[in-house]
Amino acid sequence: MAFTGVSGKHRRPSRMKRTSAHAAGIAALATTGVVGSLAAPALAAENSVEQTGLTPVVTLGDQAAEQVDAQAAAQQQAAAEQLAEEIAHAKAAARAAAARKAEERAAREAERKRLNTFVSPITGSYVSTGYLASSSLWSSGSHTGIDFHASTGTTVHAVGYGTVVDTGWGGAYGNQIVIKMDDGTYTQYGHLSSIGVSVGQRVVTGQQIGLSGATGNVTGAHLHFEARTTAEYGSDIDPVAYLRSHGVNV
Repeated sequence: MAFTGVSGKHRRPSRMKRTSAHAAGIAALATTGVVGSLAAPALAAENSVEQTGLTPVVTLGDQAAEQVDAQAAAQQQAAAEQLAEEIAHAKAAARAAAARKAEERAAREAERKRLNTFVSPITGSYVSTGYLASSSLWSSGSHTGIDFHASTGTTVHAVGYGTVVDTGWGGAYGNQIVIKMDDGTYTQYGHLSSIGVSVGQRVVTGQQIGLSGATGNVTGAHLHFEARTTAEYGSDIDPVAYLRSHGVNV
């Protein structure tokens, strides 16, 4: 009988079949204990092959993690440095602001002292007739100011900062000047031989505003000085107490 086919030849098993057979063989040997001596080298070889492909991947993963950690640390350091710089800048700005405020306060205090600094209207003089002295020479019956000893032509000073509100002939006062002081009070200077300021003019402490004389109702040359609450006659206050309250030794 003739046979068709290839029964007289043997075909090599496929790779899948070989792998399945190899696994089945290992399982059989394992049940008999033989695999202990034979399978270990074979399994070690296969594991070595498999791990050879994994080792570079693990190494690259570690390097990437180290880079990420390094970048994170660098970012944290940069953030900490920026925060420290911002804090230092804020502290410097606060110190500068405090210094400016201190300077402004000092300037205001200096200006206040300057504005409140008064001088005597006649340098090196003295009071020859006191306030409220009685005499028929004065229409009110008493002296409404004080007289400073001064010969004709002696420099008369503004006692403090203010604005001139009246100049010219003042009747019994002769040639006079009235100044509204920066503190709201008024000062008057009478019997002048010369007037050196005009209405509306600003004057400063110690500024020359005129010359003493003997104009008006007088018995001799001197400076009549008054302190007032208004620019008008009759609002007089004690000029000695007024000057002393502003630091003038009278």
